[in-house]
Amino acid sequence: MRLQDKVAIVTGAASGMGKAIAEAYAREGAKVVVSDLNIEGAEEVAANLKANGAEAFAIKTNVSVEEEVEQLFEETKKNFGKLDILVNNAGIMDGMEPVGEISNERWEMLFAVNTTAVMKSMRLAVNLFLEQGHGTIVNNISAGGLYGGRAGAAYTASKHAVVGLTKNTAFMYADKNIRTNGIAPGAVKTNIASSMKNMSEFGAGRQSQGMSLNPRAGEPEEIAEAAVFLGSDEASFVNGQVLAADGGWTAY
Repeated sequence: MRLQDKVAIVTGAASGMGKAIAEAYAREGAKVVVSDLNIEGAEEVAANLKANGAEAFAIKTNVSVEEEVEQLFEETKKNFGKLDILVNNAGIMDGMEPVGEISNERWEMLFAVNTTAVMKSMRLAVNLFLEQGHGTIVNNISAGGLYGGRAGAAYTASKHAVVGLTKNTAFMYADKNIRTNGIAPGAVKTNIASSMKNMSEFGAGRQSQGMSLNPRAGEPEEIAEAAVFLGSDEASFVNGQVLAADGGWTAY
């Protein structure tokens, strides 16, 4: 029970990696806040966690709306009295557009969800952690935050920004008993492709060249195990790191 009595928020937890992280956290003894825009899916996940003996509740959160992110934290404190771990998992993909094709609307939407929402939730978490004297942040980023050929311009830029934010936050609060780390999954079997609209033929063709080096697609549960480690006290001396979980894809 590596997360016994820890309270964790997991965003984007109705499906895919977020769901697997919520389940793994609950299995390790955490009390889990299942946050997602898809409230029906979130409620189903929370119900399953409770049926297996965990403490959990679901909340609808559009992470791009600041008031809803604030409500997420307020409800967490109301229900569980504290927050130990914030897992920023919610995210959307672009349409593989290179910079010459990206629209303002797509760029702004990707940054609102993938970057600005992460900053705002981290800001709330850090100030709460400073009051408590401890806390841990785990950002589920992407191999697209480490390399230039894994997605389109908007997604790649939004995830690179979160890598920098993760490292800066880790450094700034390293002496405050606050740890901030990230995971950079490679290809994982999730439904994120459903957010990919109006695909760029040129961009997708360029991006696909790197796929030939990908050894395999990962399972959401494999990413969840990395999130458990980073959220637990076992990682007490790990701070400011972005762990590639990609089967060796980025080692080539």
